[in-house]
Amino acid sequence: MAEARPPLLLLSHPDCAGHDMGPFAPERPARITAILSALDEPAFAGLRREEAPRATVEMLTRAHPPDYVSAILAIRPPPGQRVQLDPDTAMSAGSAEAALRAAGAAARAAEAVLKGEARAAFAATRPPGHHAEPARAMGFCLFANAVVAARHAQALGLARRVAILDFDVHHGNGTQACVERDASILFASTHQMPLYPGTGHAREVGVGNVINRPLPPGTDGAGFRAAWREILPRVADFAPDLVVVSAGFDAHRRDPLAQLELEAEDFGWITREIVALGRPVASLLEGGYDLAALAESVAEHLRALMG
Repeated sequence: MAEARPPLLLLSHPDCAGHDMGPFAPERPARITAILSALDEPAFAGLRREEAPRATVEMLTRAHPPDYVSAILAIRPPPGQRVQLDPDTAMSAGSAEAALRAAGAAARAAEAVLKGEARAAFAATRPPGHHAEPARAMGFCLFANAVVAARHAQALGLARRVAILDFDVHHGNGTQACVERDASILFASTHQMPLYPGTGHAREVGVGNVINRPLPPGTDGAGFRAAWREILPRVADFAPDLVVVSAGFDAHRRDPLAQLELEAEDFGWITREIVALGRPVASLLEGGYDLAALAESVAEHLRALMG
């Protein structure tokens, strides 16, 4: 009798709702609610669901200086108050716990797929991470979750080379800043340009381990797919032991923060192409701010991860 394939692992935690940047912030608790509601459909009954663990300080300091980690974790304002870190990023009473869960989910996702406990994993957590630079919170992000995942896998001896693939509409400047001098990690990104944060030019190549493919406003699924058809052979040549996906869904045509023209099926397509690399895949939620588009796109992403 053939051995059953391991399930797709879904990681989340109620603490992620405790991160509240204010009533007008597009990065809000309702994002997770919309995703989890979409995943209540019978098609996702086979998901293995786990509560995201907290990241340890050791996990976080593989991506960030210890004093930065300590400073972020110490920001715990009284209920109803917030500490503003930059014009887009604030911390509420529950933000530090949410950030620990998001980074912990990233590490757990990487470990689970590399140990064969899951065919792939998706972390439905917040805050996102790809704008968090080594010593700077920005763009809704506190910790560089994808980098935490990659370096956790390396520290455990489960992976030597890791590829981080980022299809969020905004460039993952934080991820790039963390890894651009680390040849053991490949970072590849498509993103709209011009757009926040203003980084991600094709000339930014790190030590040969960074691939940026900026897309002009109005780019549709055909242009998006063409860019990734150029990138993916280079990922295959890198031969990663693990692929970490910075899964942002704000390139959808209905997203209010950008001007790309993707449909939900485009996210299904790129996910199938990533799975076809034949490497363990740990996917982490980044952006996506139209709730209906986000839920639909995540559902397509998970269907593709399920195979």
